Amino acid sequence: MTTQQRVSNTEPIVAGIVTALVGFTSSFVVVVSGLRAVGASSTQAASGLLALTVTFALGIIVLCLRYRMPITLAWSTPGAALLAAMGASYHAGWPAAVGAFLVVGVLVLATGLIPALGDLIARIPTPIAQAMLAGVLLTLCLAPIKSLAVQPLLTIPILVVWLCATRWLSRWALPLALITALIVIGIYLAVHGVDSAAHTEWWPQITWTTPHFDASAIVGIAIPLYVVTMASQNVPGVAVLKSFGYQTPWRASMFVTGTGTVIGAPFGGHAINLAALSAALAAGDEAGPDRSRRWIAGISAGVSYLILAALSGVLVTITAIAPHGLLETVAGLALLGTFASALVGALAQEEYRIPAALTFVTAAAGISFWGIGGAFWALVVGLVAHTVLRRRDESGAGSATRD
Repeated sequence: MTTQQRVSNTEPIVAGIVTALVGFTSSFVVVVSGLRAVGASSTQAASGLLALTVTFALGIIVLCLRYRMPITLAWSTPGAALLAAMGASYHAGWPAAVGAFLVVGVLVLATGLIPALGDLIARIPTPIAQAMLAGVLLTLCLAPIKSLAVQPLLTIPILVVWLCATRWLSRWALPLALITALIVIGIYLAVHGVDSAAHTEWWPQITWTTPHFDASAIVGIAIPLYVVTMASQNVPGVAVLKSFGYQTPWRASMFVTGTGTVIGAPFGGHAINLAALSAALAAGDEAGPDRSRRWIAGISAGVSYLILAALSGVLVTITAIAPHGLLETVAGLALLGTFASALVGALAQEEYRIPAALTFVTAAAGISFWGIGGAFWALVVGLVAHTVLRRRDESGAGSATRD
C-alpha cells in the first residue's frame, strides 16, 4: 500500500470511528430508558442494547461491502423515545413488548417486499407523523429542567458543558455532556455510596425473551413504532444519502433492517433502521474527498459499533446506580434537536396546522384507552381531523367556485 493510499484510507476510517462514537454515546440513554419503560429489567435492557448494536453494526458492514456506499444504520432513537414516553400507561408486560418489536421487524421486511405498504405509509401526512413524534418527545425534553429544579448542583455542570460545546464543538456536545454526567455520577457515588439493591452486571450478556403477541401492545407499540421508524429514520436516511450523491438500495436496506429487527427482538432490540443524522458523518466531506472510497467509513463505523457493544452491560449498570433524572437529562438534551425539527415540520404548513396541533397535544398528554398508548391515538386524532377539515375546505372551495 502506497503512502497516498494510506492517507486516503485514514480519513474515512477516522470518520467511521467518529460516526460510531457520536451515534452511540448521544442516544444510548434514550434506548435504555425506552426498554425499561416497557418492562425490561436491567439485564434485559443490557441485552437489548447489545442486540441492537450488534445487528445494525453487522448490517452496516454487509450493505457497505455489497454496494460500496457509506450506508450506515442505527437503532431507532425516536422509537426508543416513544417507548420511554409510555411509562406508567403501558401494562402489557415485557414479553408483549418483545412481540410488538417482532411485528415491527416483519412490517419493515414487508415494506421492502410489498411496494403498496410503503405507499400506504407515504400517505400519512408528514406533518401528522412529525406532530406525533414531537408530542412523544416533549415529556422527555422536559427532563433537564425537572432535574435542574430537583438537583441543581448535579445538573448545572452537564447543562453548562452541553451549551458551551454546542457553541464551539457542536458535533461533540452530547458526548461531552455524557462524559460530564459520568464524572458527576462518579463523584456522587464516591460521596454517597452505591445502593446495595441496585443491579450491577458489568459484562455484556444476551437474554432471550419468548415473544407474546398481545393485541394492545401490537396496536399501541408496533404500529406507532413502525410509523415513527419509517417517517423519522428511514425516509430521512435516504434523503441524507441522496444529498451526498448516493442512491440508497431501498429494498436491500429494508431487508437488512427488517431481518435485523426480527433477529434482535427476542433479545430485547426494539428496531433498527437507516441512520439519519449520523449518516452525514460517514457520507460527507469528513470521510475524504474521494466519494468512491467513503464506503470505508461505513465499514469503520460498523467495526467501531461492535467494539462499543461490549460496553452495554457497564452502561446499563451506570443508568441503574446513577441519581434519578441525571442521565435522563442527557437523554433530553440528545432529543432536543429532534423535537425542535419535528415541531417545525408539524406546524410549518398552514393546511395541516390544526390537525397537527391536535396530534401533538394528544401524544403529549400520554393518554391510554383500552390499554393502547397515546401515540396511536394521536395518529388517529390527527388523521380524522385532517380528513374532516380537508373536506370542509374542499366544500368551501366548491361553493366559492359555484358563486
